[in-house]
Amino acid sequence: MKLTELLKCLLHTVVICIFAGVGFAENKKQQSIILKYTNPVSEHYLADPFVLYTNGCWYAYGTGQTEDGSQFPILKSSDFANWQFVGGALKPLTDPNLNLYWAPEVAHHDGKYYLYYAGDMKMRVAVSNNPEGPFEDAGVLLFPNLEFSIDGHPFLDPVSRKWYLFFARDYFDQRPGTALAVVELGKDMISTQGTVYTVMRAFADWQIYERNRNLYDRLWLAWYTVEGPFVIYKNGQYYCFYSGGNWQTKGYGVGCGISDKVTGPYKDSWSKKSASVLSTIPNKLIGPGHNSVILGPDEKTYFIVYHSWNTQQTVRQMCIDPIVWTKNGPKCYKPSRETKVINLPLAD
Repeated sequence: MKLTELLKCLLHTVVICIFAGVGFAENKKQQSIILKYTNPVSEHYLADPFVLYTNGCWYAYGTGQTEDGSQFPILKSSDFANWQFVGGALKPLTDPNLNLYWAPEVAHHDGKYYLYYAGDMKMRVAVSNNPEGPFEDAGVLLFPNLEFSIDGHPFLDPVSRKWYLFFARDYFDQRPGTALAVVELGKDMISTQGTVYTVMRAFADWQIYERNRNLYDRLWLAWYTVEGPFVIYKNGQYYCFYSGGNWQTKGYGVGCGISDKVTGPYKDSWSKKSASVLSTIPNKLIGPGHNSVILGPDEKTYFIVYHSWNTQQTVRQMCIDPIVWTKNGPKCYKPSRETKVINLPLAD
């Protein structure tokens, strides 16, 4: 009698395990996503692309002007593959002397959206209740004492829960040129506070913007540029993606530095000879760069969102591709300017 009951118990356990295994496999299968997309994701001119996920949709903002004269075209997607143009984020300011609008990025905080951008090469911020705008300029310069400050990147540190603003500014000592800095944002999100830290300086010749450049009333034998910072926190470390070189040329590309502290300094040991994350691919990809990074629809796979030139080098357009994490740092996985089908998540 006891033996019969024991056999029944064992049989019952085996059945449970079998069905549990089937259920686990089904769950894993359900988590797998097939993503089909075509680069560029839009024919619109959209440089320096930044993507925000909010209200169940992805919103892309970039440098450019819309037909109605608004700045910073916005693309919207509910599936990360198909993107529709929804309008411009910002009406031009009334100042007739302000006509250069660059590199928007948006932070969502306490129900409001804050758009950080450069106007005539000085960092500004605009505010809206809606990710689609319209955004209204707050009327302040974030760095009034700096002649040059661009490429603002708001970052919420998951460790301290403080907001920081990474940006690009000019330096004039060793390897003079544009490099990266960071400062804590004020609680109002339209001011800064505390120390401005240097995040990363140029360190390689591929980051030369121009030789014999006339700027600031003098001639520089070599002017270096690292710009477009974008930071993520992964596995206890901070990764700062950046672009180096001259955005108008095929030498432009994306590298990545790493640090144990949000304020850096960040060290990129992978890009000493060339951009390690993403660079030009002859006959395919021209001058890719100024990227953002965001989780894809599987909520596991990071994607790099970047611009690249069309064949004639007349239009910069937004592209997306997944990131793989290697012993030599993050890499753009099979950069493309065509239709691509991938299974998510990708294995690290």
